[in-house]
Amino acid sequence: MTEFTAPLRTGDMPVPEFRENGRAVLEWIASYLDSVGDRPVLPPVRPGDILNRLPAEMPEKPEPFDAILGDFDGLIAPGVTHWNHPGFFAYFPSCASGPGILGEFLAAALGVNAMLWRTSPAATELERRVLEWLAGLVGLPGTFRGILYDTASVSTLHAIAAAREACGLPLRTEGLAGSRPLNLYASELAHSSVEKAAICLGVGSSNLRKIPADELGRMDAGALAAEIRRDRSEGRVPFCVVATIGTTSVTSVDPVKEIAGLCRSENLWLHVDAAYAGAAAALPELRDRFDGWDQADSIVLNPHKWLFTPMDCSAFFTRRPEVLRAAFSLVPEYLKSGEDEDNLMDYGIQLGRRFRALKLWFVLRYFGREGIQARLREHIRIARHFAGWVDEHPDFERTAPAPFSTVCFRAAPEGVPEESLDELNRRLLDSVNGTGEILLSHTRYRGQFCLRLSVGNIRTEERHAHDAWALIQHALTKLKGTAPGAGAIERSAAGS
Repeated sequence: MTEFTAPLRTGDMPVPEFRENGRAVLEWIASYLDSVGDRPVLPPVRPGDILNRLPAEMPEKPEPFDAILGDFDGLIAPGVTHWNHPGFFAYFPSCASGPGILGEFLAAALGVNAMLWRTSPAATELERRVLEWLAGLVGLPGTFRGILYDTASVSTLHAIAAAREACGLPLRTEGLAGSRPLNLYASELAHSSVEKAAICLGVGSSNLRKIPADELGRMDAGALAAEIRRDRSEGRVPFCVVATIGTTSVTSVDPVKEIAGLCRSENLWLHVDAAYAGAAAALPELRDRFDGWDQADSIVLNPHKWLFTPMDCSAFFTRRPEVLRAAFSLVPEYLKSGEDEDNLMDYGIQLGRRFRALKLWFVLRYFGREGIQARLREHIRIARHFAGWVDEHPDFERTAPAPFSTVCFRAAPEGVPEESLDELNRRLLDSVNGTGEILLSHTRYRGQFCLRLSVGNIRTEERHAHDAWALIQHALTKLKGTAPGAGAIERSAAGS
């Protein structure tokens, strides 16, 4: 018979020890936020460096918390790409504000699973109310119902699943086998999550129609209408259009109002991806860029992108929550309860759900409407200044309009052949990012390799954009003599 010996200690970390260690963690976070700008944005590590410093086996015996925190500070933090850095201009900045961090603290402490109303009434009802606040902030009518997912990719997948449910075929029970091909439509500049959703949902990537964009990066509504007509004539089933406000590469804006009218006439689900730019609808002066999005069947915007909420937090809104519920609701006996309230698990693929609404509630209350608007306006002002600096410099050019807070540009010095500019800009990007002072990302737009500077970090000030611009110019000057036509680079840099 097996004998069991008493363990050294059972139960959780004692409260006095938790209190002491908690103070140490909070002090580390406060010091980090205060000095994050002094760290390299991009860590000077290579693949495997951190892994090779971590023990291959977990500890056999308990280790003191101060040793764990010390290793975090010495091993983990130096290998982090610092999205909270004021010089983080890559992708779409996603930063954690102080109130959001503290809200995340409390959500972790509560440890609730908000799958049913009864498993956390407060989490269920706060999520509904805080999303009503968010809808009001960005000007959406009260006909929209909100729900929180983790990322826009998952929100878009749920939108397309709801659209598939709405097309009237018995796909929930019979699947796609034997059905006519379904067709999904999006701009050629749409986020890759649209294609991933087509793959995951059985629509198939070849049945995603990528509609050409015009010279401003907007989906061509005429080409969309023609593609839908062609598919119908071939016996296919068009079922969903994804329009974008703020495309990932260049933040262009599709003609949503025109597309919405087409979707109504064709009885198609319209999903609007405003994951990045949706926050800007909080500014009355920018509402015209969102014209028609209130006619969509679903919308996504990410508070973890430009509303200062820690990852992850994606807000999904729909005018047809009953369709979303029909697509996903499945209640086994062990999850049945006597309450009539909506259960959040009925509106998505996941059962377990984090208390994401708490951190968003903290952020919206701490900054308020006016505080959020002021910060968004400042980011847009900084981006416009940067765009102006690019426009005025003879060695650089903008490659797309900048309707929000992201600027796409490239170095194009006189005398450097067009076929050499991609390589020049790749090297420029590597040089700038290699300094650790700022981080930019890139895209390819209209056949050109472009640099992207996106302003959205709550800690970014105009001086950081000034520093970034000086660094970019200096890096280009250092590249003189290394590309065809380099003499022209030297002359232009000397005259700037």
